[in-house]
Amino acid sequence: MADDDSITAARRIEDLHERIAALDDAGLDLLFREARTLRAWQDRPVGEAMLHDLHDLLCLAPTANNACPARFVFVRSPEGKARLKPCLSEGNVEKTMAAPVTAIVAHDLRFFERMPVDNPRMAANFADKEEAAQRFAFRNGSLQGAYMILAARALGLDCGPMSGFSNAKCDAAFFAGTSVRSNFLCNIGYGDASGMPDRAPRFHFDEVCEIV
Repeated sequence: MADDDSITAARRIEDLHERIAALDDAGLDLLFREARTLRAWQDRPVGEAMLHDLHDLLCLAPTANNACPARFVFVRSPEGKARLKPCLSEGNVEKTMAAPVTAIVAHDLRFFERMPVDNPRMAANFADKEEAAQRFAFRNGSLQGAYMILAARALGLDCGPMSGFSNAKCDAAFFAGTSVRSNFLCNIGYGDASGMPDRAPRFHFDEVCEIV
């Protein structure tokens, strides 16, 4: 069965590259070149089905050993926003309260106890190694948070990731009594780009890259 599965996966990958060699300019613009960090939002809701679609895309991207340590809380109800508001830095309150959804991107420090596929070796590697588990969960959870942003853009949504909040307050409000810890927040919705300044400069290749 494993060999048959491998052959099927290989054929699917070959078929994919035959159908789509690479994203066209419109796709690259949507994900990267024209996409911006939004701070204002249209009065358009983001439904529960869209959030399911968002997760169903981001969860397919790679994490080490398929551990998937990220945990997401999608805050969109008035009650949820009331819990989140005291955690925010002053400069982030207005835009976050106005956003249709705010994702709390978090990670489970005990990820090895519950993974998509049973992997006893992971539990043996991390059960008594708290610092190593924290590094692993934070690194791979951060990757999943980045995948979430790209998945949201691919679905036509805009994102406003931010770190201006109290992790301790957020953890107390949403993850008390658990092994889950917050990483960053990301407002999600249909952005209002009116009045946005030009994109800030980025490094050129030669400033931050080398080929060896």
